Formats: sequence, structure tokens, C-alpha cells
Amino acid sequence: MTAAPTEISAYGDHVVAVEPTGAEPVPAEARHGRPIGLLWTWTSPNMEFATVFVGVLAVGVFGLGFWPAVLAIVLGTGLGALAHAFLGLSGPRFGVPQMAAGRSAFGFVGNALPAGLNALTAGIGWFAVNSVSAAYALNTLLGWPLLLCLFIVVVLQVTLAYFGHNFIHSAEKYAFPVLTLIFVVASVAILGKSHIGSANGAHAFPGAFLLTVGATFGYAAGWTPYGSDYTRYLPKATPKWAVALWPGLGVLVSCVLLEVVGAASATVLIPAKLAATLSPTAAFTYALPGWLADFTLLAIAVGGIAANALNIYSGALSFLATGIKLPPFLRRAGVSLVFGVAGTLLAWSGLSDSATKYNNFLLVITYWIGPWLAVTFVDRWLRRGESDEQVAALLDDRRHTNWAAPLAMALGTGLGVWLFSNQTEYTGLVAEHVPALGDSAFEAGFVLAALLYLALRLVPGLGGARATAPSAPAPDPSRA
Repeated sequence: MTAAPTEISAYGDHVVAVEPTGAEPVPAEARHGRPIGLLWTWTSPNMEFATVFVGVLAVGVFGLGFWPAVLAIVLGTGLGALAHAFLGLSGPRFGVPQMAAGRSAFGFVGNALPAGLNALTAGIGWFAVNSVSAAYALNTLLGWPLLLCLFIVVVLQVTLAYFGHNFIHSAEKYAFPVLTLIFVVASVAILGKSHIGSANGAHAFPGAFLLTVGATFGYAAGWTPYGSDYTRYLPKATPKWAVALWPGLGVLVSCVLLEVVGAASATVLIPAKLAATLSPTAAFTYALPGWLADFTLLAIAVGGIAANALNIYSGALSFLATGIKLPPFLRRAGVSLVFGVAGTLLAWSGLSDSATKYNNFLLVITYWIGPWLAVTFVDRWLRRGESDEQVAALLDDRRHTNWAAPLAMALGTGLGVWLFSNQTEYTGLVAEHVPALGDSAFEAGFVLAALLYLALRLVPGLGGARATAPSAPAPDPSRA
């Protein structure tokens, strides 16, 4: 069930109100906001320990030297931030969430593949990752039982997601200056205590470098399936450069800063016996003065909650974008609660061996997001001559099919993993024989999916007559 246009319009810019909007378009009279707000919406969620830990992985786990790690961080994050900036443009253009906008490329039914994957990745996977880091921070700060800290974190972030769009934007705005100030001060202190010259690279350069590029790209690009979820309320006339600039800049600066600091923190000298007893968050704050360590732990907890508000919210929107019929009580807000319960159970199971699980999770994200981005970008390029009205007509047309897109995405993902993945549980054929390549499944998957999509569109019956036809009926706002 979806909200009526009048109900969405009544929601307007009210902050303390439960958002009624699901995957249906936001009408023009309900549009509001300024693009500058996207800066803190996309900075605050990255001011958390999960971001830091990506840099820790580069030096402490992959064995990359500090300066090569910095280069890999900038490269991977830059590519992810660029993709994120571009995808947000469909928000003001069509007024729908990112995964609903994907129906033009994947068809109404075929879109269930990327939308369903993102619902699981965001609403459950990322939820668990950030809940664990925030819970560890509270546990270290307050000394309370870890499980109790986990449930405190869960309640707060599910509440933010339950209220929805306006409440989330407002919460990220007020978290932005606090998190930024604390993490900048902590970063300066950690860089001063680090021994970056001691990180000379224990592993072969190409493999460790590509692993770091993949992990940092996966972290930044993990936000791309949410792109228009937070721009769809902006007026259609909002300048495109502003809609792209502020989200891209927010992701780029926040991720690069904290990942570089994470890489440096891996070189801080900690006695071996003590290091074995410290949680990841406690190890990160080890070199900080007591008062700054406490503030940093608090910021880690708040940052995790800020990130998960987006994860739960966008996960729910992605689930609605699959087109599955739901009972009235399971609108977006109800789905957010369901994802909160599922994510909590996964987070509970992930309180141990978090480093290995996080590394694998980051790489798995890139396996499907890389091919999804390739198909999305190619399809946007192929539709460059179509009007907004022509493309919008496809977004709510249940008859619209384009099987070339989900097939290319699935094949690109499968071939990339089969040949080039380098996980702890599975090593691809190419990666097994050339281990110096590391894990390059996302790069290979991206290229393969793009080429496959261009080829499969030419196969009769796969491209679909309605894939480019402008004669689809006008969208019906009563359906999503």
C-alpha cells in the first residue's frame, strides 16, 4: 500500500512526523529543502568507526605501506564518491528512491534483483556492521555489557529511520558539527602518535593495493544505491551541479579523512599483550588522552547511529521498490521496524571476529554493486535522448521489461566472483593462479556487465520493446 499524493503533500517539511511516502513519486507541492543540506547528510554517516576500520584493514590486515594505502584510499573513495554524486541526480528529476528509479533500466519485475539485494545489504548487512562498532564504542566508554549497548544503539537508530526523511536530515544536520570537530581533533592526535614509516608493506604491492581500492570503493559506493533517496524531495529546478556536488563531497572528504587516520592508527605502537585484549574501538583510541578518547568513543557511537538511520531507511525503500504487495500496516515505517529486528539478530551474531567478517562484507558489496552501476550507467547513456516524461512513464509501468539488464548484472557478478574474487572462503580461478592481483572481482564485474548489457540488448526479446518506447502510460501515483 502507498500513500496518497495529498497525504505526502501534508507531510511537507514537518520534522517530528512519520513520513508516509514509500516508493511512489513525491509530488511537486511536497518538494522542499536546499542541496547544501546533502553535505551533512552524507558527511555525518561516515564519521564513525566503520570508516576508520577500512583504513586499518589496508595497513593492519592487507599489509600495505602507509603512503600506497593513502593512494589506494583516495582512488577507491574518489570513484565511489563520483558514482554517488551522479546517481543522486534522479531524485529531483523523478521524485522517487534510487531503486525505484532503476526500473527504467531493469524493468518493473527485473528491478527486484538489485532492489532486493540492496534491501538485504543496507537494511540488514550494514545495519549489523555499524551496530557492532557503535556497541563496542559504548561498551568501552561506559563499561556496560556489550549486549545492552547493542540494544541501546538499535533502539535509537530504528527510531530515526521510523520517522523518516525529514527527521533523518535534521538529525544528521545537528550531528555534523559535533562529529566533525571530535574526529578532526582525534585525527590530529593519532597522526601525531603514529609511526607511518614502520608500515612499509608486508604483502605484494599489486594485490594489497587492489584489495584496498576494492574495499574503499565498496565502502563509498555502498551509498550509491541510496543516492536519490535523500534528493527526491528537492524541487525539480534545483541546480544539477549542487545536487551532485554536496553528496559527492560529503562522502569523499569524510571517508578519505577517517580512512587515512585508520591506516595511521594501525602503526601506533601498542604492547602485544595489551593489544590482544583490546576491542577494535579501544585499540583505535589507545593513543588518545583520556578525555579525548571518551569524546571519540561517544562520537563513534553517534556516528554509527547516524549511518544506520540511513541504512534502515533506504533498506526499507529498496524493499518497497521490489514491487511486492504489502498489507497497509507495513508501509515504509513498518518495514523499517522489521529490518531493525533482523539486523539486530545479525549484529548479535557478529560481535566476534568482526575484522574478518567486515573485510569479507566490504568485498561482497562490490561484487554486485560494480555490475549494477555498470548497467545503470550504460542505460542512462543510452537514454540520453529521452525526455523526463518518457523515462518517468516507465517507472510505474508493470508491463515494462528489459531482461538484458538483470541478466547482464547477474552474469557480470557471477563471472567476476568465479574468476577474480579472493575471499577467505573462496578464491577465484584467476586469483588462485595470480594471487598478486588480490581481489579484483568488482573491476572485472563492472567491465563484463557493461559489455554484456550492450550485447544482450541486441538479442530479440531481451531488450524489450518497452525498454525504450516512449508510449508507456503515465505513472499512477496510487501504485509503487
